[in-house]
Parts: sequence; C-alpha cells; structure tokens
Amino acid sequence: MVKTLKDAGVNLCRLLVALTFILSGFVKAVDPIGTQYKITDYLEAMHLAQYVPDFMTLTASVILSAMEFGLGVCLLFAIRRHLITRLLLLLMAILTPVTLWLALANPIADCGCFGDAVKLTNWQTFWKNVVLTGAVWVVFRHPLSMGRFVSRSNQWIVTNYTALFILAVSGYSLYALPQFDFRPYHIGADIRKGMEIPDGAPQPQFETTFIMEKNGQRKEFTVDNYPDSTWTYIDSKTRQTAEGYTPPIHDFSITRTDNGEDITDSVLNNPGYTFLLVSPYLEQADDSRLDLINQVYDYAETNHYPFYCLTASGDKAIERWQDTTGAEYPFCTTDGTTLETIIRSNPGLVLIKNGKVIRKWSHNLLPDEAALNGRLEHIEAGRLPSDTIPEKILVILLWYVLPLTVLTIADRTWQWTQWLKKKEQSNKIYQLFKTKRKMRKKIVAGNWKMNMNLQDGVALAKEINEALVADKPNCGVIICTPFIHLASVAQVLDASVVGLGAENCADKEKGAYTGEVSAEMVKSTGAQYVILGHSERRQYYGETAEILKEKVQLALKNGLKVIFCCGETLEEREANKQNEVVKAELDGSVFNLSADEWKNIILAYEPIWAIGTGKTATSDQAEEMLAYIRSIVAEKYGNEAAEDTTILYGGSCKASNAPELFSKPNIDGGLIGGASLKAADFKGIIDAWKK
Repeated sequence: MVKTLKDAGVNLCRLLVALTFILSGFVKAVDPIGTQYKITDYLEAMHLAQYVPDFMTLTASVILSAMEFGLGVCLLFAIRRHLITRLLLLLMAILTPVTLWLALANPIADCGCFGDAVKLTNWQTFWKNVVLTGAVWVVFRHPLSMGRFVSRSNQWIVTNYTALFILAVSGYSLYALPQFDFRPYHIGADIRKGMEIPDGAPQPQFETTFIMEKNGQRKEFTVDNYPDSTWTYIDSKTRQTAEGYTPPIHDFSITRTDNGEDITDSVLNNPGYTFLLVSPYLEQADDSRLDLINQVYDYAETNHYPFYCLTASGDKAIERWQDTTGAEYPFCTTDGTTLETIIRSNPGLVLIKNGKVIRKWSHNLLPDEAALNGRLEHIEAGRLPSDTIPEKILVILLWYVLPLTVLTIADRTWQWTQWLKKKEQSNKIYQLFKTKRKMRKKIVAGNWKMNMNLQDGVALAKEINEALVADKPNCGVIICTPFIHLASVAQVLDASVVGLGAENCADKEKGAYTGEVSAEMVKSTGAQYVILGHSERRQYYGETAEILKEKVQLALKNGLKVIFCCGETLEEREANKQNEVVKAELDGSVFNLSADEWKNIILAYEPIWAIGTGKTATSDQAEEMLAYIRSIVAEKYGNEAAEDTTILYGGSCKASNAPELFSKPNIDGGLIGGASLKAADFKGIIDAWKK
C-alpha cells in the first residue's frame, strides 16, 4: 500500500513537471524570435546585451526551447530516468534563484517562461519554480518508480523524432511566422477593441519620450516640448508613468515622419484595406525580397489601398532604405517594441481592415502577383485565413502526438505479448516439473577465490564442517578453495556433509605448462567439483568458450562434477541481451556434451553486474533468468534432464535475501562469494533452505 502511494505520488510529480516543460518549450519554439527578445531583456538587465550578438541570442532561443521540450518528453516517457532527473534538478537549481532575483529586483516585468501564452508575475514565476523544484526532487529521488511508456530498445525513436519535430517547429516559425500567435495583434484581432479601457477602470498614464539630435548633441523631448525641424529624430520610448488598467494594446500609434501627423485613428477607422510594412529597425531589415515589397506597393497604389511603412528607425536609416530600395511609400514612426510585437519578421507585411488584422506575411512569404490577382474584396488574400486554432492543434496532433501514440501502443502491445510468451513458457516448464521438484538437488556452494593462507583456510573449513555436522543442512554444501588448500582441507571435511571443489583447472591434460593445475591433479586431492567459466576467469584471463569447452571435457574425463557459470554484464542487460549472451555461453562450452555427461553439470547463473558490487538481481529477475536457462536446457536435452539439472544463483547472495531467492521454483541454491569466507555468514545462507 505504501509503495503504491509512493509510486502514485512520484508519477503525479512526473506528469506535472513533464507537462510544464513540454508547454514551456513548445510555446518558446513556436515563437523563437519572441524568446530571443526575452533573452535580450535578461542580458540588458545584467548589462551584458552589448557583448552578445543577435545570432547568439537567437541560437540560444532555439536551443532553450528544444531543451525544455525534450526534457519534458523524456520525463513523460521515462527515458534515461537517472540522467533526465539529474539534468532537471540542475536546471531548477539554476532557475529558481534567478526567478527569486527577478521577484526581488524586478528588472523585467515578465520572465517569459511561457512566452506570450501565459503571463505570470515575477513572484508567481518564483513560486511556480519552487513547486516544480519540489516535484523534480521527488522524481530525482525515485526515478525507477516511473514506468516506461516505450521499451528501452525503442526510446531512440522518441528522442530523435522529438528533436527533429521541435527544431522543425522553430525553423518553420523563423521562416514563416509563429503557427500560434498569443499576442494582442494576432490575425482576427481588432486593434481598436484592444485599446479600449472599460468604464470606471483606473486610467494608466503613459509618456512618450523622443530622443533627438542636433549639432552632435542628443536630448529627450516629450510631446509637449517637441522641438522644431532643425532637430533630427533618433528614437522614441513609451513608458507607463502611473498604474491603472492596462489594455492589451496601449502603445500603438502611427506618426508620419514627413509632417509629424498622428494618423493612428485614420488608419484604424478606415473601412477599407490598409497595408502596413512593419520594420522595427530598418538597419537590421532583410532586403532580399525588395522586388516583392515594391510589387505589393504598386498593387496597393493601383487599387487605391493605403500603404505605410512603420518603423522605429531614424531619418538616416529611412533615407538609406529609400536609396537602397527605391521605396516611394510613406514612412511612419511607431514604438520599436510595439512593432516587434505586431509581427515576428523584419520586415513583415500586415493587412488590416477597419481596425482588424486580416493577414500577416513574413518577408520570406510575401504575396506575389498570383496571390494578388484582383481586388482584395474578391480574393482569398483579403479574407481571414480559413484555418482555425482547433485545426492547427489537430495538425500538431497528427504530426507529433499521433505517431508517438501509435509507437507507444505498438511497443506496449509487443512487450505484453513477449511477457505472455515468457510467462507461458515459464508456466509450462513449472507445470511440467512441479511434480518432480523434490528430485532436483539443492546446493549452496562457496567460492573462496584468492583469499586466506593455508592455515586460515584449513581453520575455516574445520569450523564450517563442525557447524554442519552438528546441525545437518537441508541441502548439499560445497566449498571451492584455492589449489593449495585442497589436499589439506579434504582431510578435515566429512565428505557426506560438505563436498570439496576447486576454483579452476587447466585446459591441458599434462605437459610443460608451468604453473597450471590439471583436472587429474585436482581429482587426486580428494576434490569432487570444479568451478569453470566464472566471469572473473573470462574477464581477467581471457578464457574463451573454446578454452572452457576443453576444460569441461577434461574435468568430466577425470571424474569431476562441473559447476559451470554463465551471466551477462550490466551493459548487456541494459541492452536487453541477457538471454542471447547466456545461451551463447552455454552453446559454446557445454551444450556439446552427451546426455550422460550432462548429468555431471551444475549450472550457476551469475549476473556479472551483481558480483561483489552489493547489488543483487531481484528475486523475480533471478527467477526469470533461471527459468529461461532451464527452458533452453529442456530444448537441448529434454524436459527430464532439465528437471534434474541443478541451477544456482550467484550474485551478492546473503543470509538476508537467500530465503526470498531460494523460494523461487527454479532457483536451486547459490554460488556464494564473499559471504562464504565467514562460517556464520555461510551457514546463515545454508539455513535459508530450512525456512
């Protein structure tokens, strides 16, 4: 019950964090230029904007959105659970203090966490991050409680497709315009209504400041003391001087540069169409589509539609643009931030009618003669686009969510069928063997490895022998010692209670092989068993399947019973290759034996990642592997031989976990390493068969 509640809490936190990051990353990706502006605001607050070029802030915008979206998707699908939760914790450890600074210092009004989709105050952002940090901490502490939606082998599809998708979203938004426009100047918006203040609402106060230059001297002027024409316009800024109700659109104004006339009302109240060429800063405008801009202007002139260029640039920049492009359209001054908000393109084209935004075009997709093939009143370009928000959402679902949903369903279905097959196979084997279960010998074997001198080894053997003679075990017991102990230890053991084995033998029968110990020599000491194929021999001494095949043959020839080890590394298990690895090890060294020879084989499954590491395969993992091993023995030698084969588990088995391991139907005992070097610990494991 407690585990169920814990898992539910972890997965609730997982869902909260994942969806938050997915939403945050997506709204940034659909408006990368808006995110770039916000990054610039942060840099300006830290007085670093002058040192970072625009291409770097735009690159950072795309990377940030892709990272947030990718982290959210990976968490949702439980991909690389340890790595992703660590990255999220690191990210929140950075963001939370930053948002606290924003809340206290208030250098910018909006953090931009969710772009223009959701506006949060700086304090709301901080508390949001506090909650997220807590949720991230929960999933960081319990990453394995998050169940996978797709198997490890198919996770690369999700990560690669997610990266391609989110980068494609950003790329399309940069080339065209954001697919979703959350700003007050979106297509279909009535600019006049956006400027309205409800009756009785407190009135905010705004002040527009004009920066002018004369004789190399710059000064700021307001509307009340606007200077004469001998001053050159440089820039303008609008700021709020008093709190009050702030309408969505509060800084939209159009002033002609040639005569200073405010034409805002005349443009918004024009019942016909008006083209607005929007270029926040002409110095940075893309001039690669000048021919199309001029074609649109000629079209507007021919059909008597007003056409204005709105910019925040000064007279010099306007004159340079006119000289470069041959522009004959009138220029007007509008606040730069407002223009950047109206359209994410420099330049961009906006079509309005009676104060309502009808169409927007990026400079890459300006309408050509084919699109402007008649009066706007009668062609598609003069009507609101037919695609609605639900249709756009449906496109996203079809391009991203649907493929991953299909993949998830297919993957889970495949995993379910594999589980059913394994379960069915395991059940068949168990049902086949359960009536004969008592026939199979249970064994606990100790592997001393390279430990203890001769005197200490003999003393330990005596202690184990005395303890087991006094308290008869319910299983077979074997101790496998270094070569130097064998003959001496054989003298102190009661062979009817404790068997003796060696840890290795040579792959040669006899001859000039200095330092080697043959199977015949091992047998002559009084030993009855030998361990072959141990992972340490494979790893450190390069023992191959062919070498082990020779050793097995020589051991059996000399009357030794073989404890043959097999098992996979951590990398092989994570790659889900444990079955094929174990089968290959058995195929290469022991599956060549005759049925009579097989009767002298004891198998030991040792997950290499659990040997001497303190890690232990769960009882279910061990049982699953031993059931699989028994099934391939049955395929090779028949069901009866498989039932008679003793299969041990070797991998950090202790007295504390032995009862649970030994309770499994296919686990016939253990091959014990470090715990066999102390008589009390070893006996504690042996006694597990009495529980």
